[in-house]
Amino acid sequence: QVQLLESGGGLVQTGGSLRLSCAASGGTFSSYSMGWFRQAPGKEREWVASIRWSSGNTYYRNSVKGRFTISRDNAKNSMYLQMNSLKPEDTAVYYCAATQSTLVAFSSNYDNWGQGTQVTVSS
Repeated sequence: QVQLLESGGGLVQTGGSLRLSCAASGGTFSSYSMGWFRQAPGKEREWVASIRWSSGNTYYRNSVKGRFTISRDNAKNSMYLQMNSLKPEDTAVYYCAATQSTLVAFSSNYDNWGQGTQVTVSS
């Protein structure tokens, strides 16, 4: 059973940075892609970024390109999201998730989810 545990959320001012971590366990992740999603109050959950575990190929939604960087550490079975130049509209609960699907931008394709970590960007 794959388990995912996020950490690293918090409160930051506009323009600041945060680094989210996702520790994965209970599986062999070479065939997986991992992703970050976020959900703001009153809004639907949206895809943020994904990384293919074996190749390291990365994918981003347009609004975070150039500001966010997704990465993984194979030895630690961990994934990260470095978030720079944060904006108030980045405020949300951020979730990490795992999928064996190639369609990484769709939350319905992810079978395993973490509990989420709150990111709040003050203006």
